[in-house]
Formats: sequence, structure tokens, C-alpha cells
Amino acid sequence: MNKPFANIAQTIKFILRRDRIRIPVWVLSIAIFTILIALMLPNLYTSSMEREIMAETMKNPAIIVMLGPGYGLDNYTDGAMMAHFMLVFTALATGIMGIMLTVRHTREDEEEGRIEMIRSLPVGALSPLTATIIMITIVNIVLTVIVGFGLYSLGFESMDLEGSFLYGASIGVIGIYFAALTGLFAQLSTNSRSTLGYSFTFLIAAYIVRGIGDIEYEILSLISPLGLILRTEVYVSNNWWPVFATLGQSILLFALSLYLNSIRDLGAGFIPARPGRKYASSLLSSPLGLSIRLQRTSIIAWTVGMYVLGVSYGSILGDLEGFLDTSGVLLKMLPESADYSITERFITMLMTILSILGSIPVLLYVLKLKSEEKKARTAHLLARAVSKNSLIGSYTLIGLVAAPITQLMSVLGLWSAAIFVMDNLVSMDILFKSALAHLPAMWIMVGLAVLLIGYLPNLTGLSWLYLGYSFFVVYMGEMLQLPDWMSNLSPFGHIPQIPMEEFSLVKMLVLIAITAILIVAGFVGYNTRDLEG
Repeated sequence: MNKPFANIAQTIKFILRRDRIRIPVWVLSIAIFTILIALMLPNLYTSSMEREIMAETMKNPAIIVMLGPGYGLDNYTDGAMMAHFMLVFTALATGIMGIMLTVRHTREDEEEGRIEMIRSLPVGALSPLTATIIMITIVNIVLTVIVGFGLYSLGFESMDLEGSFLYGASIGVIGIYFAALTGLFAQLSTNSRSTLGYSFTFLIAAYIVRGIGDIEYEILSLISPLGLILRTEVYVSNNWWPVFATLGQSILLFALSLYLNSIRDLGAGFIPARPGRKYASSLLSSPLGLSIRLQRTSIIAWTVGMYVLGVSYGSILGDLEGFLDTSGVLLKMLPESADYSITERFITMLMTILSILGSIPVLLYVLKLKSEEKKARTAHLLARAVSKNSLIGSYTLIGLVAAPITQLMSVLGLWSAAIFVMDNLVSMDILFKSALAHLPAMWIMVGLAVLLIGYLPNLTGLSWLYLGYSFFVVYMGEMLQLPDWMSNLSPFGHIPQIPMEEFSLVKMLVLIAITAILIVAGFVGYNTRDLEG
């Protein structure tokens, strides 16, 4: 077709139809969480003295690296505090949303043949990419409006209408930026996995560069989109130029991606894929070896990533006691105990958070089987001398073994950084015991994923929803005073808080037994159901 942008409106409708559930979940999750945090903050710091102490604490370099530079610290209002605490994290969330939605409707659709089918109709060659970016732009505009009106409707004096909409526009434009950037990577790479890898690597690098720039070299912060957007100084100076600058960069990235899309062949990329071996290694002679080979890069990256995550948390432990003493927010998140120091209580919560984050790669390894089935690759294996049990068993085994490995790496990272910053070093024995105690909860996540693959392969996303719920009740439960039954619905709510609680062998065995039941049931379901496609 000679018209490269033909039928964009119909293509947008098609994308919205496919994501009629996914998009509202993303938008409402980000908006509701942001508004809830804004609603709670004024009740945490009620006196001017508490605000002054908190403002001084926010000048700590470790806090600046995590949250960004504080603005309005001389008059630390509810609005200034909200923007300082939450803007960078909500921007990260919208960035992730932009990446995931863009990959889904560009390189993933192209990889699975949907773009080719769409372009066989009277649809322009550039319409799918353009429709995707327009759709994500609309989604972020809606998010901006919901967050803006939501924050303003709280009625706090320091959260005026302009500042509230600037907050919404700041996170919205980050979502647009990373959508455009991912659209560019979709032209450069040859598959969805590489596109995701490049996009998330850039997102992580942007956060790290911003942290370094906020401490020493501000020019680095201005280079990073996350650092640039913090210069809006929401609820303090209300600068709009960073929003327009980021939007301008997004337009340039989108224009470049359109140009590259127009000159490349369908299914091709500008970064060539590395040719494989002429002859397969002996590792590929079994389903387990093949599943390891397919996820080798991901396994290595997540193993290193968990170590780095542990280091990043361990690096702030040295100045932790003084910071937490003045932070009402974090103190309310910690488990209560008069017999243990604040640092020990913080590490108790930290190990649970690291375990939940470590469950992300564990779930990814198991759910890779669902991805392979969706792409009709497992049918080829099962047509040969490969049983369904050996196939699902290989991915299950990787998930089960990955759990202790991720725990080990996060503990080693935490310990290696804590050595240099803590005077009274926390016992390595305590860290290992806490890490091991969380393994049954991580294994239950594996069991849930296997169960869903066995019976409800189209609803495997429920495992991510359940993990997100676990993170919420564990991380925010103490501060929000959530009822115990909500925590008990998560396997992480049954893990002993070492060293404050004794290790319970009975509880661990019960959780392991539940894992075994879930896995066995999943195997039965997988053997009895038909494959997709």
C-alpha cells in the first residue's frame, strides 16, 4: 500500500480491544497507589518539628540517590514531601508500562506474525507502530488527568491544581518517552526478548545515572529522563519545561523509529542476531538442557542483578539507624519489637522484600514454558520422544533451583556492601537463616505458576497479581495497619521474621507440602489438556 499511515484509527481500535483489561489495570493501579500514598502522608508528619527533622534527613546522600534531590526542604509541605517521596518511583512504574505495552504491539506482534497479517489488509506499513505510540500517549494522558484530579481532590493546601497536574504530566511523559524509546529498540533488535532487554537496561541505567548526577554531576541528571523530570520541582516551583523537553525527546525518538521502520524488512532488525552453532551441544539433548539454554542470558542477568540489588540495599545500612529514627514512614513499615534494634527490624523487612523481588525471575523461568507453547514451539518437541512431564518438569526444576540461588546472591550482595558501611555488622548466620526461611514461600509461587500452566494457561498473569498483592501486604501492611488475614493470604505472611521470631520447621514443612500439591496438580492438568495453537 502506498499510504504508510492508512487506517491508523482502526488499528488503534484493534489495539485497545486487545488490551481492554490490561490498560485499565495499569492506569488504575498507578493512580490509586499514588493517591493513597498522598492521602496518608499528612497523618505521618503532623508537627513542624517532625517536618524539619525529615527535611534534614532528606539531605542524606543515600536518600538522594534513591529519591532524588529534595526541593522546598526549608518549608517541607505535604506536596513537596509527596513529590520527593513518590515522583521517581511512579515515573519508573509508567516507564515500565510504556515498555511492556510497546513491546507487546510492535516486536512481539511482528515476531508472532500478527503484523504481517494486519499489513495484508489495507493498513499502512507504518500504521502499527504509529497506532501503538498514539494509543500509549492517550493512555498516559488519561493517567495524567486521573492522577492530577485525584491529588487535587484530596484538598490539601500545598497540593494545588497546577502542581497536581504537573505531577500527573511528569509521570505521563515518562511513559510516552519509554514507549518511543522501546519503539526504536523494536526496530534495532530482531526479537521481543532483545527489545525488552535493551529497554529495561536503559531504564535501569537512567535511574543509576540520575542517582550519580544528583550527588555529584548535575549534567548527568539532565541527561537521564528520570533526572530531568525531577527538575519540575512539583508543588514547589512547578517548572513545566522538563515535561516539554522530555516530550520533545520522545518525538525525536518516535520520528527516528518511524524512519528505521520504513527502511527495514518485516521481521528483520538493524542489530543482527548472532549465528548459532553448526552442531548442537550435548546439553541440548534433553528438555532440561534446552530450557536452560533458552533462558541462559536471562538466568545470568538476573543472578548478577540480584547481587547488585543486595549491594544497593547493603550500602545504605551504615547510616540507617539515624535515618530511621527520624522517618515516621519507614518506622511504621517495620515490625514492632522492643528487644531488637531498628537495623535488625529493618533487615527483617528487607529480607522479605528481597525474597519477593527474587520471586520475579523464578516466575519468569517457569512461565517461559507458557511463552514457548504460545509460539507453537513445544508441539514440535512433544512430537518427538519427549513427554509432557519431562517438559514441564524441566521448567519447574529451574524455578525451584533458581530460588535458593537468587537468595544466595542477594544475601552475598547485602553482606559485601554492609562490611564497609556498618560498625556493628549483622551476623551472616542471621541473613542466611532468613533467606532460607523464605524459600518455601518462593516455591509456592512456582507451584502456583505450574498449576496455572496446567489448567488455566491464559490466566498465568494471576501469578504476577498474587505476587504484587504479597508485596503490598508485606511492604505496606504495618504502616496501613492491615488486618492479619490479609497477610495470611500470602505465603510470605507465614514466614518467621528472623531473628525476631524462631524458625518454625512445622510451618516450613506445611508450605513445602502445599508447593508439592500445587506442582503435582499442575502436572496432571498439563498432561490432560490440549496444547494451545
